Amino acid sequence: MPTKKASTAAEAVEEKKVVKKAATTKKTAVKVEKPVEAKVAPKKTAAKKAVKPASPADDKVVEPASVEAKEKIVTTSSKEVKEVKPSNKKPTSMEELLEMTGYALNVPKPGTVLKGIVTDVTKKMILVDIGAKTEGMVVDREFEAAQDYITDLKMGDEVSVFVVSPENERGQILLSLKRALVDRKWEQFTEYMATGESVEVKGLEVNKGGMIVLSEGIRGFVPSSQFGKTFLGKMDLLIEKDFKVKVIEVDKEKNRLIFSERLVSEAEEIAKKAEALKFVKSGDTFEGVVSGIMPFGVFVGVEVPLADSKEGMGKVEGLVHISEISWEKVNDPNDYFKLGDRVKVRVLGIDEDAGKLNLSVKQLTDDPWKTVETKYPVGAKVSGKVSRTAPFGAFVTLEPGVDGLIHISKIPSGNEPKVGGEIEIFVENIDVEQRRMSLGIVLTEVPVGYK
Repeated sequence: MPTKKASTAAEAVEEKKVVKKAATTKKTAVKVEKPVEAKVAPKKTAAKKAVKPASPADDKVVEPASVEAKEKIVTTSSKEVKEVKPSNKKPTSMEELLEMTGYALNVPKPGTVLKGIVTDVTKKMILVDIGAKTEGMVVDREFEAAQDYITDLKMGDEVSVFVVSPENERGQILLSLKRALVDRKWEQFTEYMATGESVEVKGLEVNKGGMIVLSEGIRGFVPSSQFGKTFLGKMDLLIEKDFKVKVIEVDKEKNRLIFSERLVSEAEEIAKKAEALKFVKSGDTFEGVVSGIMPFGVFVGVEVPLADSKEGMGKVEGLVHISEISWEKVNDPNDYFKLGDRVKVRVLGIDEDAGKLNLSVKQLTDDPWKTVETKYPVGAKVSGKVSRTAPFGAFVTLEPGVDGLIHISKIPSGNEPKVGGEIEIFVENIDVEQRRMSLGIVLTEVPVGYK
């Protein structure tokens, strides 16, 4: 009997284990089946949505049609992307923070001119909002330099400022009002040159090349050649005086500002010269009056007939360079001309930009070297005048424009020619292209030591 009870008890325990295991298996089966049911449900829902027409708005919200559509949404606005897809990444630098927030920080560059709004004006500084991280400041020397401009300045005014330093040791942006004004004035001078508008200047001082003047706080220069007849040679009369000029050259980088007084005082005459130039061509011959004599040549006021004008005659200034005065060597133009002389000239060229002519006097006569071989053949004995001497020999003038050289090796010791003296020579050699002639002395007595 005990054996049977023990057996029955053991069976009862086994039966409980089986029941418990079956219950556990059932629960597991239920858990596995739930995902299957969840998968079926979305398919049915998707099927129902497929039957319903999809609107464009639904397409954008639910699912982009393609990768390209996603890219379009991204490139529409960087700000929208940042709002729709915020990053969980924490910024590690100011650049990353600005990129995440989409804020554009204006960082001024030194030397640039910007527009700004005056936010405060005190006895020691001016604050200007230029859209940077902090307001810019006009202080210290820049504040003192702009005193004339500051008197009329008030809050809310728009001004142009020059960036001196984008950030000093205190993190402040330093600005200059005066430098911005100077930049603007240089721009105005460029505009005046383009439009031909006259400018008022004050004479400061006269130097060798012309006059230094002041215009709107900027120094400029009027060359001597750019003064009219009224003040030519009398520029000192304009010191501390205001007078009108025109801008003819502007170069801010080189601090070069050039004016012309004659373009104002002789504007009408210059206009007539421009008209007269239309009737001039190279090779023409005119008469004129010597208006100036310089070491390098002679200025001549050429009288030009104006066929289509009621004025009858027009005047154009020209230069006869020293090399075009005569076929012979010219040392001083004053030896040939004086002021007021009437002279006949030939036009070699026209400088339309300057409104001047390149002239010649010698071209009105024949070049003597064209006939030198006929008049002075090799071996011929002729006489001439010693024009100058040099360490290598003596030059003899046979006629105006024709010189020959007696080499030092052919001059007997003790018989050196004297400048201005007449001398008998013979022609040894001629080079027409180089305009050179070799000469020898005609000996009248036997040289010392001759055997």
